[in-house]
Amino acid sequence: MAMFADLEPRAPDAILGLMERFRADVRPDKVSLASGVYVDESGTTPVLDTVREADARILAGQTTKVYKPIGGDPAYNGPVRDLVFGADHPAVTSGRVETMHTPGGTGALRVAGDLVSVINPTASIWLSTPTWPNHPQVFGAAGLPIRAYPYLGADGELDIDTLLGVLKGVPAGDVVLLHTCCHNPTGIDPTAEQWERIADTITEAGALPLLDFAYQGFADGLSEDARGLRALLARGITMFVASSFSKNFALYDERVGALSIVGADADETATLLSHAKATIRSNYSNPPAHGGEIVATVLADPALTEQWVGEVTTMRDRINGNRARFVEGLRAAGAPGSHEALLRQRGMFSLLPLGEDRVARLRDEFGVYVVGKGRVNVAGLTAHNLEPVCRAIATVTA
Repeated sequence: MAMFADLEPRAPDAILGLMERFRADVRPDKVSLASGVYVDESGTTPVLDTVREADARILAGQTTKVYKPIGGDPAYNGPVRDLVFGADHPAVTSGRVETMHTPGGTGALRVAGDLVSVINPTASIWLSTPTWPNHPQVFGAAGLPIRAYPYLGADGELDIDTLLGVLKGVPAGDVVLLHTCCHNPTGIDPTAEQWERIADTITEAGALPLLDFAYQGFADGLSEDARGLRALLARGITMFVASSFSKNFALYDERVGALSIVGADADETATLLSHAKATIRSNYSNPPAHGGEIVATVLADPALTEQWVGEVTTMRDRINGNRARFVEGLRAAGAPGSHEALLRQRGMFSLLPLGEDRVARLRDEFGVYVVGKGRVNVAGLTAHNLEPVCRAIATVTA
């Protein structure tokens, strides 16, 4: 008898499993609006020119494949910290911020979850409704009890008053996961004023904010997109920040991320860093080299950095332009309802009010793949597929 004969198979991942189904679909006109990756007008995810140049320099100058330090190479950690927080920010210059290289933003979240479970075993983590399917999986695997706070109101907009009402009751020491910019599946970001209220409420509650900052540069700009982060930094509280270069460097398969620890002072930061390194050592020991070396190479060269900022701007402009074209296309196709909310949203994602049955019809009848009850990636729209996608949505919502 097989050792695991009684073991039941797990359900496929909500997003990656859907993409496997998409790849198996033989229809030539199929469209993926499901995967959370940027694509250009040709429908492909390009390798950035700056990444190609950095790759060439690394290959030409490489002399060793020796392990990186547990927390990553300082040549990576320093520039990443400065990019995320600002090199001149008082939290950085005072020594309150330490940054570590992790395997992607997901790896950063898992390290944070494991760290919290060690230093505060009674803590729960609070996730927004909605959030990403992998968030409860990551933190559940780290042993953290999952709690929820509301995000969307009945009108499909951010329900800031209800959100704040729940966050006021979060027990001191619990973790609150916040999507900084472009990252909530709804496409809705808090305004600057709302971020100030969120920061005040979390500070008063004594909660530990964990910011998931995976899309820096995809809303309004690399610096502008850190407004929520800066609001919390101004309170002087302890916090963690998970960041990623999958998106703004298009380094998806390199798994390049970072976990930054912000202590109340430099001493607390140093203590937390020591515990984080112990967590990493027992998990994956040290980070992979290549993707981090690409990022470090680009950020160390002012000319390459300037070129990379231009590449991020190009991606952002295309995403924002797609939103406007999507609204025009839905109107032209006769899709019912007002679509103005799409223009107020930021980044690649929007949550359309479709529901599971309509999402299934889009997939089965029209070959249009959408996640869950209606989360779409507007970057997946092109001149070739925009009109048929809008017609399909109009048909299933008529």
